[in-house]
Amino acid sequence: MDAPLRWAGDALELLDQTRLPAEEVWIRCESAEDVADAIRRLAVRGAPLIGIAGAYGAALGMRAATEGEPAAARFDAVARLLAASRPTAANLGWALERAREVAGREPDKPARDLAEPLVDLAEKLAADQRAADERMAKLGAQLLEPGDRVLTHCNTGALATGALGTAGGILAEAWSAGRLAQVWVDETRPLLQGARLTAWELARAGIPFRLLTDASAGIVMARGLVDRVVVGADRIARNGDVANKVGTYGVAVLAARHRIPFYVAAPRSTIDLDTPTGDEVQIEERDATEVTTLGEVAIAPPDAGAVNFAFDVTPNELVAAIVTEAGVLEPPYEESIERALAA
Repeated sequence: MDAPLRWAGDALELLDQTRLPAEEVWIRCESAEDVADAIRRLAVRGAPLIGIAGAYGAALGMRAATEGEPAAARFDAVARLLAASRPTAANLGWALERAREVAGREPDKPARDLAEPLVDLAEKLAADQRAADERMAKLGAQLLEPGDRVLTHCNTGALATGALGTAGGILAEAWSAGRLAQVWVDETRPLLQGARLTAWELARAGIPFRLLTDASAGIVMARGLVDRVVVGADRIARNGDVANKVGTYGVAVLAARHRIPFYVAAPRSTIDLDTPTGDEVQIEERDATEVTTLGEVAIAPPDAGAVNFAFDVTPNELVAAIVTEAGVLEPPYEESIERALAA
């Protein structure tokens, strides 16, 4: 499929993922505020793609500076705005730090003059992600055996990275190589990224899949219908703990109970050495109405209290391997992660 993000020369255009699969609608972001809003409301999502969008958002923010406004102060304001839109995903902060390096080379230069270099940076990040996805897909597919049935959670294909995808790219490559028989797709409550997005991508690619409720992961494993689990990540701590879409932890526990390998796929930009363990990950809490409604339809009493954690953390001991573009990382993760980031 075409990338869900494109630069129009004076604006960032995004495929609105909140409207899929019913309709394919593109939205136009002409300011950093527009990009931050798109990230916040999940019109653009997936940790790697959020990072790329954030870099373009930084360029738009600098372009909107007043005449002669200094670059350093302007960039700080734009970066704070964008970083606050989704705090858990590591790639957004990582991309903004790359943008800060560009802005910091000439701090006394007018902010507007740094817009084009930041566009160049965003385009490079997108190209690097494409290369990383291709490498992860080939490495990860080798972990599967012909006939494997793989369970995945949330969405990790092109909609999440702008290229092949992380876990989704592995599934596509494994299907092409004859190593995949079927994908089990968790619906991924409350916003149904599995049902709406992953199922849509797999159907377009002609990859056999079956959709199941999140609560059904245990029964399909117990019946011997799952051979591997492959998921993505939004942040990986220095010790290998993995923050990902809420529900991932439960899937990992079930996989361990049934002795099913649990693999994580993510680019090196998702690894955060400044986060020692999963305990330090800031878990985003979203509006409770996402839980009490389905679309615009109420599915709970009007006064029902609800909590809406967007992510959870899977401890490293439940992770069989982490697939990155630098190689397949295995325990002890602090050592393999250090080697991967030094490569």
